[in-house]
Order: sequence, then C-alpha cells, then structure tokens
Amino acid sequence: MSDRLAVLPQYLLPKQALTRLAGAFAAARAGAVTTSVIRWFVGRYGVNMAEAANPDIAGYASFNEFFTRPLKQGVRPLAVADYVCPVDGAISQFGAIERDQIFQAKGHSYSTTALVGGDAALAAGFENGHFATLYLSPKDYHRIHMPCAGRLLRMIHVPGALFSVNPVTARGVPGLFARNERVVCVFEGEHGPFAMVLVGATIVGSMATVWHGVVNPPRPGHLRDWNYEGQDLNYRQGDEMGRFLLGSTVVMLFPANTLGFNPDWAPQRAIRMGEEMGRHRA
Repeated sequence: MSDRLAVLPQYLLPKQALTRLAGAFAAARAGAVTTSVIRWFVGRYGVNMAEAANPDIAGYASFNEFFTRPLKQGVRPLAVADYVCPVDGAISQFGAIERDQIFQAKGHSYSTTALVGGDAALAAGFENGHFATLYLSPKDYHRIHMPCAGRLLRMIHVPGALFSVNPVTARGVPGLFARNERVVCVFEGEHGPFAMVLVGATIVGSMATVWHGVVNPPRPGHLRDWNYEGQDLNYRQGDEMGRFLLGSTVVMLFPANTLGFNPDWAPQRAIRMGEEMGRHRA
C-alpha cells in the first residue's frame, strides 16, 4: 500500500474531536482506571520507568502527569558542544534549507514562511540556513530543552490540522509540519536567532512552555502572537523550555553559516536529550 493511501483515513477522521476527547481523558484523575491505562501504556510502548524521577506507576494522578514525567537527575548529561539535542526521539530529517524550502520526505518540502505562520520577514532570517526535524514517539521523554543558550523574543500559536506526525504520514501528507497546529518559539542566541517549532498531532491534547504555561487549548481558530523582546527571559543550554501533552515533533531552524551537524547524525537515528547535535561554524 502506498503512503498516500495509508494516510487517506486521516483526512476523514474527526481529528479535532478526537484530540479534545483524548485531552480530557489525559487530564482526568480517575484513580485505578488511570493507573491501569498507564500500566498498559508502559507495557505496550516499552517506556523505561527506571529513568523517571518517580518510577511508581501508581504515583501519577493523571495520564498527563505520567506523560510529562521528569527524569532522575543525571540521566541526561549535556555533551560539551555548541548545540545539543533538545529532546529524546528520532531524527526525521535534517540538513540545509534550500532558499526557503525544508525537506520533509521524498517528493515533499514546505516553506519556512508557511511553517512560522506566514511571517515572511521572520522566515527570511533562516534563508539558506539549516533545519532539524525530531520525532518523539509515545515511549519517549516528552519535555523539550534548549539546544543552546538563548533569550526569548517571540511566540506564535498557529492554528492548523492535527494529522499524525509518524514517518508514514510525513511521507504521505504534503507540507505536513506547516499544516498541523504548532507553536513557534523564537530566540536570540550567541550566534544569531533560532526557532523551535512545536508541532501538534492527532490526540496531542496540548503544548506548553515554561514561560506561558499551556498554550493550547484554547484553540480560537486564529493566529496568536506574543512579543517578549522587552522582557529578560533568558534560558541556558539544557534548560526545559516546553513539553508535549502526548507526543509529537520539534522542527528547529538556524540561520545560514551557523550550524555544522554532528557527523554521526542520520535520518531515523535514535537520539537522547543532551547528546551533541552540532558545532558552530566558525
């Protein structure tokens, strides 16, 4: 079966309704029912609870608490590198931005302008730069950390669809990451601006940042934009900057002549937060 045929049912599913339902269940404190669901989830996806700060499945009052669980101190040491992986997951794609085009999968690309919600001036700062698309599977740790130190400039919530973001869907849905709902976080770093785009997906109940809290819901159906340039919101490399309540994808954008990727990187390679992502191009 072709990837396009495999994703056809997703066009027909009531994705928004399913996401609202999943979000309500994930937030519910249902006692033994919640514990049973978490226990099933851990077994089904092979979640490594030994790394969790609280390894006791019964110790989580809601599925959201379990899903956004913190890790034990020291299990994700930071590499000595200019840029480190911000998440646990797998490399979907990475490489050069060709003028304004980001490679998604064979036969598919999308523009930086579309990804950041239509702001051509913001997107121009990443022309001929570099990108990395990192996929978080259900078993992964779902907090997102800073790849390098940065000062927060702006956040944009872009409404959109809620397709799955798994590899099959990435191959089958054109412009997937610029079609799905997303939160664009723009920072100023030592070597220029960079953006971290948190992409929603089917049953991703919400996305949150450490400076704002839960961004969605609400879902008002129009673009929302917050400017933080007048505030002193600085984050160190490795600091938590956000989290997914149910899993998804992070797309990172960097300017031209900034990032040289780790030579060990390859599509579909598993990654862990804190590993070396790359070095600054001197």
